[in-house]
Formats: sequence, structure tokens, C-alpha cells
Amino acid sequence: MTEPITLQWLSRGDFVSRTPHARLLGMEMVSFEANRGVIRLPWREDLEGDTDTRVLSGGAVTALLDHACGLAVTASMIKPSSCATLDLRIDYQRPAEPGKAVTAEAHCYRMTRQIAFVRASAWDESPDHPLATAQATFVLTALKVRDP
Repeated sequence: MTEPITLQWLSRGDFVSRTPHARLLGMEMVSFEANRGVIRLPWREDLEGDTDTRVLSGGAVTALLDHACGLAVTASMIKPSSCATLDLRIDYQRPAEPGKAVTAEAHCYRMTRQIAFVRASAWDESPDHPLATAQATFVLTALKVRDP
């Protein structure tokens, strides 16, 4: 079977660099495959939510999880198209370790003609010890999807 156009498009690395917010936060696309995406957020002092503890801002973690979910949805499409976050629930389990990058991995586990369903987690040292997990739905702006 031929590789879907979307995976070829993603391999150019445009997903993070073409999104100003993700680019400004310093996100890096780590990997993707059909229905999955991994993005890393390097630690930076200006992303601290508390200067005393040096804990990464919850807003930065939220943006990372949201973008990883969007990557997983995009990697589930037959042809590149846009999608938008409809709902994003995040359960924070612990603060990120100060000075460490955070990685988020998302899996688009179901897609209808208009809605994509995604699960994700974020961690600093090991995926087995997440700092946050997410459940999200995305609205699809075109009917160019394939079954996950």
C-alpha cells in the first residue's frame, strides 16, 4: 500500500514550524506514524510557571499536549487538512522536573467523518511516569480521513 499523502507531507517537518505558537515555544517534532505523533518541548527559563520552584508552566504543557494531539489527528488523515480542538481535558498528576524537557505522545484512536478522538500523555523522564494525561476531540474541517 502506498504511504498516505499526509505522512509524506508531515515528513517535511512543517507541522511545528508552520505553527507560530508552537515555533515560539520551541516545540520539536520527534516522530509520527499513522494515527500517532510525538512532540518535545525543551525546558527554557522563560517557560517557568513559578520562578521559585522552576516548574514548567501548565500553559506550556497544555499547548504541548494540544499540539501533539493535533499531530496525531493529522497523521490519521488521507490528505493534509486542518482540524481544530473541540475539547481538551488534561489531568495533571505532578509537576515537571525543573530543567528537563517534556515530551508528549498522542494517539488518534477513533475518527468519524467530523470528529477525531485522541488520548495523550506527557512526561519528562519516562512515559511510564507521566506528568499529565489528556483526552481530546477535534473537529475535522474536511472529509479526508481514514480509519485508525
